[in-house]
Amino acid sequence: MMDFNHQAGGIAPAINHLIDVALEEENRQQTPRSYLGASRLGVECERALQFEYAHAPKDPGKDFDGQLLRIFAAGHLFEDMAINWLRMAGFELFTTKGNRPNGEQFGFEAAGGRIQGHVDGILVSGPKSVDMTYPALWECKSLNDKSWKDTVKRGVALSKPIYAAQIAIYQAYMEPEIEGISQNPALFTAINKDTSEIHHELVSFDSALAQKMSDKAVRILKATEAHELLPRITREQSHFQCRMCSYADRCWGLEG
Repeated sequence: MMDFNHQAGGIAPAINHLIDVALEEENRQQTPRSYLGASRLGVECERALQFEYAHAPKDPGKDFDGQLLRIFAAGHLFEDMAINWLRMAGFELFTTKGNRPNGEQFGFEAAGGRIQGHVDGILVSGPKSVDMTYPALWECKSLNDKSWKDTVKRGVALSKPIYAAQIAIYQAYMEPEIEGISQNPALFTAINKDTSEIHHELVSFDSALAQKMSDKAVRILKATEAHELLPRITREQSHFQCRMCSYADRCWGLEG
């Protein structure tokens, strides 16, 4: 007798395993960054950023797994959709120089290329009904429902300080290339991955935050190149940021 009842799991685990293996192998083949990414400077622990910049191996089992890589890929798709939606709404949004397909992304280099950042886009103009000034930096993130709601409630500066730091340093370092981008508030767009709700927020340039992040980057570069370890974020290994860190075992296994 044939059993037509639904079988829990079925072939899904086998297929998903193959997908994850392929994604993880593709990720291993990626050329590591040779610079300190500006999008990461808002991470509070400077020692963790040192490990990233120096390409220190992550703790066993702490590398990006297939599920997380799928989340990253989905984030790129949400960003592409947001670009299309804003253009349909009447915004002139440049994502590459000259808006050429496969063109060069807007970005900057500092400290001899050891600090780099690449922006999501530049808003050049928009509908008269929207109270904005241009040119304006555009940054886009996709968030789960809980994270999105917190961002809407408290604003990006309080809810997502890493993103706020990213925006500030981009506004500062892009000014020589795009005059006025630090004078005009950036547009931060957050998409709810669960409901497709969209949050838009104007973010004025925070020069003090930009300077703080720039100084932090210089500290990390100097310490790493001098083979000196910067302090941990905490004295407690059980600290929540340490529990989530990909370098926790390596970090706490070192003296100091």
